[in-house]
Amino acid sequence: MGDGMMQKLALLFAIAAACATMAAAQGGAAQSTAASSPPLRGELALDYSYVHTNAPPGGCTCFGLNGGSATFAWPVRARGFALAGDVTAGHAGSIGGTRSTLTLSTYTAGPRYLLKLGRKEGGSPLVSFGEVLVGAAYASGPLVLGQKPGVAFATNIGGGVDEVLSPRLSFRLVEATYLLTAVNNGVNQRQNNLRLSAGIVMHF
Repeated sequence: MGDGMMQKLALLFAIAAACATMAAAQGGAAQSTAASSPPLRGELALDYSYVHTNAPPGGCTCFGLNGGSATFAWPVRARGFALAGDVTAGHAGSIGGTRSTLTLSTYTAGPRYLLKLGRKEGGSPLVSFGEVLVGAAYASGPLVLGQKPGVAFATNIGGGVDEVLSPRLSFRLVEATYLLTAVNNGVNQRQNNLRLSAGIVMHF
């Protein structure tokens, strides 16, 4: 992983730490209004996703995969916990000015925690969330060892912020996650990726 990717990951974790600090500061106010808040509901998010990665391993011929993701979340406790599942697919062509291509899909699930942040300027409520998801990755293209599709371990760690537009609809302002995949590349079998997403969230 190149220096540029290391800097981006460091920035991601710094943002996550700042969000955690804000969440702690808001914790008391959120608990005081919990009794009057409506019950949590399930949601389905449809996002555009950009995944920043690099090739070859150990270098930084950095490129991006463009695609989409679908995330489902269902509350399991009244205090903000939910079970989440995420499916993401992205594709990159003409990598490094060559004919090399890469298609990457991930299927992950795990716990999520939601917390109200207050209101955006103008009155719209904001909700943040953090999650740790694990599962599998599926990759195909010349960058995969042997040029055959590969199935490997994947984990998705991060969070995001939603703007609530109505009881049925929210806008995902941003979701930033550290996406680790372990696709066989013939060198270290590990890819440290940065995924950024935004889209709409439907509640039901």
